[in-house]
Amino acid sequence: MNSDFWFILCGASLFLIVAACIVYYFFIGPYSFRLRSFRGEPTYPEGYNIRGIDISHYQGEIQWDVLRNASINNDPIRFVFIKATEGVSLMDDNFNENFYQARQNDFVRGVYHFFTPDCSAERQARFFLHQVHLEPGDLPPVLDVEKKGSLSGKELRTAVKRWLDIVEKAYGVKPIIYTGYKFRTSYLNDSIFQDYPYWIAHYYVDRLRYKGPWAFWQHTDRGEVDGIKGDVDVNIFNGNLQELHDLTLKEPSGEE
Repeated sequence: MNSDFWFILCGASLFLIVAACIVYYFFIGPYSFRLRSFRGEPTYPEGYNIRGIDISHYQGEIQWDVLRNASINNDPIRFVFIKATEGVSLMDDNFNENFYQARQNDFVRGVYHFFTPDCSAERQARFFLHQVHLEPGDLPPVLDVEKKGSLSGKELRTAVKRWLDIVEKAYGVKPIIYTGYKFRTSYLNDSIFQDYPYWIAHYYVDRLRYKGPWAFWQHTDRGEVDGIKGDVDVNIFNGNLQELHDLTLKEPSGEE
């Protein structure tokens, strides 16, 4: 009786461990940078002073006149990424207002599309281009890739590349790819993406573990800034202010 009990207990424990590993590998690990951490207050990486935030309707009504004079770790906020679209039909409720106010308040602005893997990549790209009209001085368009959906790794890479190619042709610049550190290494680690600027999400670490070149690092989802109620994602740019402006879209040359 005793030995049977311990045998059942060990078997149940082993099953739970295996099940937990499977859940983490497929459902938590790739998106863990999006889960709220309970490891204390956010830290601000040293050695960088070009700081920015990214926003969507989740931030509600922003006090732009306050935000324009806000700072992060005693550095002014230089850039703002704004969510515009998702999938083939979803428009962020606050996009138009945020897009307008960011320019009016002298921020370098960027715009991103949240990629839905189980929708047509071409339709998503066309939807983004129809809704978003970037101007000289704006950062290149951004593709936010966080989910694999039902696609295989190869299918995901093909779909992502399709979106990037369509949008690059429209704007004449390579879009920025936003993704998590683990998601990048697990699903987008391919030479076809090596020439794109990267915006990497990796939270609660003193330095970015990603080994390749990167342009932006989203280092916390728990930032606090004047003018915004509640938490906001906080980012750094891997360069100086002139290099940030060099990355932005330019006026057409007028040459054929």
